[in-house]
Amino acid sequence: QVQLVESGGGLVQPGGSLRLSCVVSGGTFSIPTMGWFRQGPGKEREFVADIVREGSMTNYADSVKGRFTISRENARNTLYLQMNSLKPEDTAVYYCAGRMGLLSIARTDFNYWGQGTVVTVSS
Repeated sequence: QVQLVESGGGLVQPGGSLRLSCVVSGGTFSIPTMGWFRQGPGKEREFVADIVREGSMTNYADSVKGRFTISRENARNTLYLQMNSLKPEDTAVYYCAGRMGLLSIARTDFNYWGQGTVVTVSS
């Protein structure tokens, strides 16, 4: 049974940085596409970024492009999200997700989900 566990969330000031991690266990890290979604207060869950297994292709939401970087370290079964120049509107619960297919921005295309880690951007 595949499990995804996120970590790295916390409170950060505007303009600051955080790195989120997601460890995959209970199976091989052979899930073709891994991604990050987020759900802000009173909002629906939205796509942030995803990456294929080889790391050769990535996709980002326009709202985070140029500020966030997604990466994966297959030897450690770990997915990362480096978040720079954080803004208050980045405040959300961030979820790690995996899908048995190519890149997608659709939440319903992802089969595996973590429990989420909270990121709060505030002064």
